[in-house]
Amino acid sequence: MHAEQVLDITRQALKVAVMLSAPMLAFGMIAGLIINVFQAVTQITETTLSIIPKMLAMLVALLLFSPWMLDVMTDFTVQLFENIPTLIR
Repeated sequence: MHAEQVLDITRQALKVAVMLSAPMLAFGMIAGLIINVFQAVTQITETTLSIIPKMLAMLVALLLFSPWMLDVMTDFTVQLFENIPTLIR
């Protein structure tokens, strides 16, 4: 296996990891922004008020995007296993 192949597989794996984490991070950031604005307006500094909605938003994102995430992971894994014979030459 050549260094170029290893770098290509690593690049693809990192791309898949970013794609899979992006929806949950985006939902968490949007929820955090809304909660922070609410806390600034009302001057409430309760820690649980900021953590629980972020966790719920990320859980909603996970539930919404899980079929797509499973497809992306499956496609990457199948592609990796199909390329094993060409990689060991």
